Amino acid sequence: MKIKEIYDFLNAISPFALQEVWDNSGLILGNMEDEFTEVYISLDIDFEVLNQLSNGTLLITHHPLIFSGLKKINFDSYTTKLLEVMIKKDIKLISMHTNIDKTHLNRYVMEKVLGFEIVSEDEFILSAKIKEMSFDNFYNIIKEKFGLEFKKVVKCSETISSFSLTTGSGMSLLPLVKTDIFLTGDIKYHDAMEAKMREISLIDIGHYESEVHFNTVVYAILEKYLKKNKILAIMGQNQNPFEYK
Repeated sequence: MKIKEIYDFLNAISPFALQEVWDNSGLILGNMEDEFTEVYISLDIDFEVLNQLSNGTLLITHHPLIFSGLKKINFDSYTTKLLEVMIKKDIKLISMHTNIDKTHLNRYVMEKVLGFEIVSEDEFILSAKIKEMSFDNFYNIIKEKFGLEFKKVVKCSETISSFSLTTGSGMSLLPLVKTDIFLTGDIKYHDAMEAKMREISLIDIGHYESEVHFNTVVYAILEKYLKKNKILAIMGQNQNPFEYK
């Protein structure tokens, strides 16, 4: 199968044109006419992932390996060291980042992982209403669903009856949040101060913890299509780079 065939299939389901202007989703390494016989789906790329790949594999990731232009390739940075291995092994790379956030990933996490019905949607922000409960009880539900090993919250009220969700890093969207609490990752000190001013509670659900479901989402999209074309699809198991002690 050629790259163009699977690219067109993915583009029809989650158009790359939906990505944010700063993003770099799409075909990052390889040529549309290149052929492949195996697909590996992974949240990110590291040497552990690359060591598992056969030569000529198509790698599909959530986070793009390259975000901005490279002015030199000295194989002395995270990006270029990985590129060196990928080029030698003829690994092709497609990334689906903010486009699949909008079309699939946020929805999957809200409905399948958390089990709540979406009542409103604004691109990256999905919102739901819940039966009123204490902040602490709601946090315990979220902790269990995401398997959180840390507690990082901003508590602005004792009870919760609505919440919003953005997987990954969504604090730039805080001014658009209209619910009691916002769930997202990578919450910083000044983000917390802003949320307190707006009286919106926060739970940091982790960048990795909230986006690790990318592998499951894309595998489900591709499994039947690739099987019909006799292409092996492998769902990667990424490790969180952080350790919590």
